[in-house]
Amino acid sequence: MLRLWGRLSSINVRKVVWAAQELGITLQRTDAGGQYGIVREARFLGLNPNGLVPLIEDEDTGVTLWESNPIVRYLCARHSLGNLYPEDLPTRFAAEQWMDWQQTTLNPAGRDAFLQWVRTPAAQRNDALIAASVALTEPLMAMLDAHLARQPFLAGERFTMADIPVGCEIHRWWGLPQVRPARPHLERWYNMVSTRPGARGVLDQPLS
Repeated sequence: MLRLWGRLSSINVRKVVWAAQELGITLQRTDAGGQYGIVREARFLGLNPNGLVPLIEDEDTGVTLWESNPIVRYLCARHSLGNLYPEDLPTRFAAEQWMDWQQTTLNPAGRDAFLQWVRTPAAQRNDALIAASVALTEPLMAMLDAHLARQPFLAGERFTMADIPVGCEIHRWWGLPQVRPARPHLERWYNMVSTRPGARGVLDQPLS
């Protein structure tokens, strides 16, 4: 049994749910964060001093973890070593590289556009923040499209842990109400990953 705290509207919770579903893990999820609260309660803070979601407790191993990408790595290493978690070092660290890029580069670039378009009332939106976010994000999408022109998945020839966080990010960006340039290689990849059984209930959900 894997216990997960976090609301499904969170991109970081979606990563963990997708990974668990890919791996066939029995998941008990409790809504937390945002309107659900819990994250400032003493017990939660004792497990996760950041006071953010997601948080997992793996009852089989006693492991408690927070931060979404390390959780995805842990689950894949424990349940899919040599497959979703590559054993050969070049492939593994290619996957690590793209996971870090999602968290440190792609997500910060697109955050303001998402927050303004999805979580800010129309009358209060800041168009300058949206424009700046689009200007930062679209070159990254072009870079990703060029990378995927050379290989089918982010880390090489097969689906790995790297495709999960980036897939969640593309789902969020392409769900925004904007015209987007054609990215044929990125679109081909996203169509493959978003139709995987493990992505059901994650990448087919509306943004909120």
